[in-house]
Amino acid sequence: MGDTTFARTIDGLEVPAEGTWDFDTAHSSLTIIARHMMFTKVRGTLSGLSGAIHVAEKPEDSWVEVEVDASSVDTRNETRDQHLRSQDFLHVENFPKITFRSTKVEHLGGPALRVTGDLTIRGVTKPLVLNGEFLGVAKNPWGKTVASFAASGEIDREDFGMTWNQVLETGGVLVSKKFQIEVEVEAILSSEEQAAS
Repeated sequence: MGDTTFARTIDGLEVPAEGTWDFDTAHSSLTIIARHMMFTKVRGTLSGLSGAIHVAEKPEDSWVEVEVDASSVDTRNETRDQHLRSQDFLHVENFPKITFRSTKVEHLGGPALRVTGDLTIRGVTKPLVLNGEFLGVAKNPWGKTVASFAASGEIDREDFGMTWNQVLETGGVLVSKKFQIEVEVEAILSSEEQAAS
């Protein structure tokens, strides 16, 4: 059951209490989904996800900032992971961090949100639109107030200089240009704000 002390309802939308909600890195992840050989989905998780959600009095005035450790990419295949960390893709030696900062938050009705912001990969910044959802607030087993969020979107990896590919004999390419993004976040209300409540 949700913790109503740290949630509120605005125009039919349940939102977390005002304040800064810091990502719980151990329970937050970014998943990238690509197509291999045009049809098989390959998933890679970036576990080094940190950031904060700054919840304002009005939900549309809120904003989020995210930083990801690019070297944390894990597709359960070390050879593929090393290739993804190389200059062909994330080039983690020169660009160790992926960042996102929102520029606009829109309420779409119910728990649905649209979050627009600037995504930076390999030093290139492009706009990204995420379809988000606030999943509720609860107390974790350690007594901390936790809010849960999910979001998804799509990028064209070539926009960020990740142009490596191989043409298949049967036509098409080895790795899709489009990558799907899925984000799962648990965020903890800052200790100072929990103590003040």
